Amino acid sequence: QVQLVESGGGLVQPGGSLRLSCAASGSIFNIAAMAWHRQAPGKERELVALITRAGKTNYAWSEKGRFTISRDNDENTMYLQMNMLKPEDTAVYYCYAVGPNSWGQGIQVTVSS
Repeated sequence: QVQLVESGGGLVQPGGSLRLSCAASGSIFNIAAMAWHRQAPGKERELVALITRAGKTNYAWSEKGRFTISRDNDENTMYLQMNMLKPEDTAVYYCYAVGPNSWGQGIQVTVSS
């Protein structure tokens, strides 16, 4: 079983930046890849970005260039650097571990002036 804990969310003005973190613990050797998803009010949860254990990344095409996913295998932590944030980026962001099929509790990101 894998536990995932997100941090780093909050309120930011349009054009600003945030860095989300996801700390993994437990049976982390089962994790094949990790991903960030988000769910905006009234919308379905969607993939934002994914990173494999080897560091290969994939992005939802609309986010590539503004968002950067990374991971620190030594610290068992994944990150999402979000730049040039827009109001439409407002959502609850979730960390997900591929393999264990584990989700974090989610963290709110609000982009508003």
